[in-house]
Amino acid sequence: MNNSENALVYWGLALVAGAYSLLSLRLVRQENWQEPVNRIGLAMLAAALLTVVWSGFSLLALTVSADWWLGAQSADMLRYLCWGVFVALFFNPNAGVAQGPWYRWLPGLASAGLLGVPALIVLVNVLAGATGHMFLMVLLALGGLVLVEQLFRNLPEDSLWSAKPVCLGLAGTFLFDLYLFSQGVLFQGADPDALSARPLVHALMVPLLLLATTRHRNWITKIRVSRKVVFHSATLVLVGLYMLFIAGVGYYVRYFGGEWGGALQLGLVFVGLVLALALALSGSLRAKLRVFLGKHFFRYRFDYREEWLKFTATLSSQAHPQEAGQNVVKGLADMLESPAGALWLLRPDDDQYRQVARWNLAATSQTVDQQAELPTFMRSTGWVVNLEEFRASPGRYRDLRLPDWLAEYPQAWLLVPLWQGKDLLGFVLLASPRTLVDVNWEVTDLLKTAGRQAASFLAQIQATEALLESRKFEAFNRMSAFVVHDLKNIVAQLSLMVKNAKRLQDNPEFQADMLMTVENSLDRMRQLMLQLRGGSASGDASVGVDLCKIAERLAANASRRGRTVHLEASPQVFTRGQADRLERIIGHLVHNAFDATEVHDRVWVKVDRFGSHARIEVGDEGQGMTEEFVKTRLFKPFQTTKEAGMGIGTYESFQYVQELGGKVSVDSQIGKGTVVRLLLPLFEIGRDFGLHPQEEA
Repeated sequence: MNNSENALVYWGLALVAGAYSLLSLRLVRQENWQEPVNRIGLAMLAAALLTVVWSGFSLLALTVSADWWLGAQSADMLRYLCWGVFVALFFNPNAGVAQGPWYRWLPGLASAGLLGVPALIVLVNVLAGATGHMFLMVLLALGGLVLVEQLFRNLPEDSLWSAKPVCLGLAGTFLFDLYLFSQGVLFQGADPDALSARPLVHALMVPLLLLATTRHRNWITKIRVSRKVVFHSATLVLVGLYMLFIAGVGYYVRYFGGEWGGALQLGLVFVGLVLALALALSGSLRAKLRVFLGKHFFRYRFDYREEWLKFTATLSSQAHPQEAGQNVVKGLADMLESPAGALWLLRPDDDQYRQVARWNLAATSQTVDQQAELPTFMRSTGWVVNLEEFRASPGRYRDLRLPDWLAEYPQAWLLVPLWQGKDLLGFVLLASPRTLVDVNWEVTDLLKTAGRQAASFLAQIQATEALLESRKFEAFNRMSAFVVHDLKNIVAQLSLMVKNAKRLQDNPEFQADMLMTVENSLDRMRQLMLQLRGGSASGDASVGVDLCKIAERLAANASRRGRTVHLEASPQVFTRGQADRLERIIGHLVHNAFDATEVHDRVWVKVDRFGSHARIEVGDEGQGMTEEFVKTRLFKPFQTTKEAGMGIGTYESFQYVQELGGKVSVDSQIGKGTVVRLLLPLFEIGRDFGLHPQEEA
């Protein structure tokens, strides 16, 4: 080594000693040494301390005597063994706590370390020399990598956050040593540059190990391996391919010669840059890499938490309800790298599945009958139909016959059913993916579950649309009922007029009254037409209505029909509202009183002030109503005691009085009559218009 390389080695070993000493102090402070000690923590502490010993012995070998290399090699192998024990203990569910004091383990460990490992090093050096030692280090590094991979592969989702720093730190250490010693075995000597950088690389991995100890107070207990441990190591395959490649290069150099190491290094760097650019610019390559990594390096292909969050976010991202179907297609397509798709949905009032949404796919008017063979097959099996598999092996699908337009569709790949309970709400057609995807049980289960969530989402939107439509019809029907009720009263008034016309047609007073009645009926019908077109007007308009004049007009109209209304009205009783609607409501109460009484029975109307309210009282001495009817049915629509009644007038009166901020009270007894009282906000003329009482007079 030259001076610069020696300096790098010295500083690297010193940095290793300092970093692992800091890690050891951190572990000692975290453990409670008065209680049984966690075996995993003890193994990690032993590995850290042995790394400090290895760096110390290495410095002594470089500065004092080469005899210290035996101690350095022994400590190096011992720390590798401790790291292997540290990782392996995570797979033993009963290795969490030692049974007894921690120092009981020290004699056995010290004896094995001080006697067994140095003896093994001496034996290896005598029999195989430096190549044997490097081969042994290759095996240790490879074993460590396999253990780290198995730990990471079998960790549940909630343990990854605690375990990632440890796995990355140990994987970096093992990978570098695997490269260093495998090259030394194949080329009969280690690379001096890599050997000089080894201590520095090991020191740079310590921050990751320290990070793991800071994430939780009892961070080791947070790392728990899945009960179902599956051994499926890609590390062995990759390392084997790497060593074959290095062996081929070494064979060529040994037998053909050549000084092209620098050129090879430059070429590999250039190839790496080209591959990185290709991955950055090509969505297809990224998709293939994502599928490959998910298939070979993880226990499950999908990160279900991430997939579900992404799918839910896609479903709820629509700005309008019309976009919901397209979001369902996009969400399912993104799960499998599909570039296009379409949704066929069954409407509540339809028997055909129709295309209602599409994404990067041509629109079609083709439909699928609800009882056709394809929906029937989906309902009976619940399968996700793989059209590529269907074309290759139709027998697997019980000789299913697809619609001709679907069977001939060039990009058709998967048909995903959308289940709402036991009903097939629809299905999604996905186009062929950007990369080859193996449609196995995991893919189909994910699509089925996502399809159920999408179906619930679409069904909720359909129910919301149906509810809005129903409310619109309800509002229209409610308004129509009010109008029909008022028309019924107008028709009754006109019918009475026509009935008396034959007898009183030559009476000038009757003729004048008839003209006034017809004109009044026309005005009311015009208002009803406007009400049907634009809805009822607001009931809180600041218009003063004279209730006394309304009562007087109603009494006069009753007198013309041969009935008597006993009127008792205080002057200047005003309220806010619409005069025609208030007159219609009070007139409805008077009309009901007439219907419930005989001609000679008493009917009265009383208008006065009651505190801050205007009070209108309409009473009769007629049939009356039961207490149960008044409490539970009187103010509900379509409830009436009349044989030909509609049960709308009282309901309309109650609703309008409430809109004005008033109250309605009813006192009724069977055979004794009924009294209805309306309390409406009082409208003070003098205060609202700036007039004094004397000025009003």
